[in-house]
Amino acid sequence: MLDIKYIKENPDDVVKRLAMKGKDAKEDIDRIIELDAKRRSMIAETEALKSEQNKVSKQIPALKKAGQDVAPIFAQMKELSDKAKDIDAALKDVEIEYTNLMLGLPNLPDTDLKPGGKENNEPIRYFGEPHKFDFTPKHHVDLCTNLGLIDYDRGTKLAGSGFWIYKGMGARLEWALLNYFIDCHVADGYEFILPPHMLEYQCGLTAGQFPKFADEVYKIENPTDDRVHYMLPTAEAALASIYRDEILSEADLPKKFFSYTPCFRREAGSYRSDERGMVRGHQFNKVEMFQYTKPEDSDAAFEELVTKAENLVKGLGFHFRTVKLAAGDCSASMARTYDIEINIPSMNGYKEVSSVSNARDYQARRGQIRFKREVTGKTEYVHTLNGSGLATSRIFPAMVEQNQLADGSVVVPEVLRKYLGGVEVIHPVTK
Repeated sequence: MLDIKYIKENPDDVVKRLAMKGKDAKEDIDRIIELDAKRRSMIAETEALKSEQNKVSKQIPALKKAGQDVAPIFAQMKELSDKAKDIDAALKDVEIEYTNLMLGLPNLPDTDLKPGGKENNEPIRYFGEPHKFDFTPKHHVDLCTNLGLIDYDRGTKLAGSGFWIYKGMGARLEWALLNYFIDCHVADGYEFILPPHMLEYQCGLTAGQFPKFADEVYKIENPTDDRVHYMLPTAEAALASIYRDEILSEADLPKKFFSYTPCFRREAGSYRSDERGMVRGHQFNKVEMFQYTKPEDSDAAFEELVTKAENLVKGLGFHFRTVKLAAGDCSASMARTYDIEINIPSMNGYKEVSSVSNARDYQARRGQIRFKREVTGKTEYVHTLNGSGLATSRIFPAMVEQNQLADGSVVVPEVLRKYLGGVEVIHPVTK
């Protein structure tokens, strides 16, 4: 959520920066400012009426003691009470409209971003060289099938399209990737979190995914009571709410977390021929990094998360590039995002395997997450940041495609071998 004070003082800047994300917000901003003034006026009016009620009611004992008629006083109090109730009812409608408009505003993009969509994304650095083959490389679906790593057909039989089964060495390889990520984050001093996989609505609201994207997640209604939960689309939705409605001390910051979870998405993306297999799916595994920081520390925290994601990909031996997203390609909640993209040969280009983002105080305002300054004693909103560290659903295809040999075998990245009992090469399954 944006700062209403900043909106009122800088409406033109807010409109200009939201236009960088492709949103024409002029009417919404004008209406928000109008509603804010209206709600403040109505609150002041009801408080004045209630104060007058209290003042009048204090006269009653003295009037009764003097034997005077208090009926006019009661009539006056009822009139004041009815007027206050009418204003409160109207205020409720104003508050609902105001809150909905505020929740609907995206985060302001940082001013150094290019406007527009992904056509204006800017690669800022490359690592390594694209893999070259002296034979015709196979697609990861064929490799995973021939190697006995993935059972796509039975995954579809169990859960429909967009699902698959890891089996045998494939399950071990997937688990090896996750353990590699986890060990790296533990070594860097991040705290390991295993959150619930079903979350309440407020978690999605705090993260900025709700209400706009509520239809893109799996919803579970309890048949025995009125509880509703949502399958988490990413651990960010849980981690962003750990300190919701709390005030931290300055000494508590920064908080550095990482979490392993499966992630659930209703929209599994396109069905293009170059995206067959496990590049897009309704369920995938991911390790997520998350930080709570003081405002002045969030830029450094962002660079730290980017470097961590890059180092994970470097450790696997992949060629990749780091891309600074244009404003319109950043998600609604984020002020800036860098993607780490690796080459998947069968897809003829780069695909994102990690997104690292800074939400500034946008999520903290939605979730009322603050900290108290030691010197001043004043409370301020924290900054929140997140980054994939990493998702496996694109790492796995890139790994088998880039590391394939002419006979259909796949070389295991060196950093994963200790998790597989020293296995260096996975060979096709003999039938």
